[in-house]
Amino acid sequence: MDTKKSMSVSTRVSDPQALSESSAGLLRELVAHLRQNRTQLREEWARRITRAELLTAMTEEEIFAEATAVYDNYVEALETGTFEALQAYSRRLSERIIPRGVETDEVVGIVLLLRDVLARSLFTKYQDNVEKLNRILDSYEPAANRIANTVAVGFVEERERIIRQQQEAIRELSTPVLQVRERLLILPIIGVIDPQRARQLTEQLLRAIRANRAKVVVIDVTGVAAMDSGVANHLVQTVEASRLLGATVIVTGLSPEIAQTLVTIGVDLSEMATVGDLQGGIEEAERLLADRAAPTTQVREIAPESQR
Repeated sequence: MDTKKSMSVSTRVSDPQALSESSAGLLRELVAHLRQNRTQLREEWARRITRAELLTAMTEEEIFAEATAVYDNYVEALETGTFEALQAYSRRLSERIIPRGVETDEVVGIVLLLRDVLARSLFTKYQDNVEKLNRILDSYEPAANRIANTVAVGFVEERERIIRQQQEAIRELSTPVLQVRERLLILPIIGVIDPQRARQLTEQLLRAIRANRAKVVVIDVTGVAAMDSGVANHLVQTVEASRLLGATVIVTGLSPEIAQTLVTIGVDLSEMATVGDLQGGIEEAERLLADRAAPTTQVREIAPESQR
């Protein structure tokens, strides 16, 4: 008889469905506890955030408002087992607080504080029933870990997105395409040119040629200290692409070191017009524009006489 009882208990404990139902029931009980004590636990969490000197860029009112929203999303994720709403809120929160100077360790810190506050409340509630406490913690901890990971990853992804936007803005500011006059553009390049910046530079230039219907472009590389074969070949491709759009490119400011490097690595410069300095490049550009305009002027002058 005792053997049968033992086998019956063993079967129930090892049954995955029974274990799943038991875990779900414990989570429901946990969620009910967190909802019932929402005000107290949320206030305790906000106080601990302030004491730990986290989110110092925000006011106490702002911290409490965000703590309320995070708490509710946290409990919802525990209840439903889905994290889409929490992920969406995490992104919106990141958009609001990253410009305020909040760091990643602060966001991770407040989520871990919430986990600690909730765990302490469970210890208090089930201090007389250690077995049940352990079972509830076994159900709670995996979900809590995933919630913390979801919030942290969402914050990091948003931070990286903002950094990429800032880098793109800096690159655009560092490679301005300037219109000197009608049909003439200047692209002064300063600093290090890596492959990514070279591609971005080409895209900017081609857009500007098309938008301004440019016929001549002066690319000044006086401020470029070094140029490897990859970037040099990309420069040649930029010249070719500009020609396809109807613009002639003049490269100015090549240093002796860069010129020697280009010759050594065998870059084909036969199709590239070069002038010593920017002033000379602008003068050459003006000459090219004048030459292109001259035939049009002659036709306009001759046409009336031919009609007489």
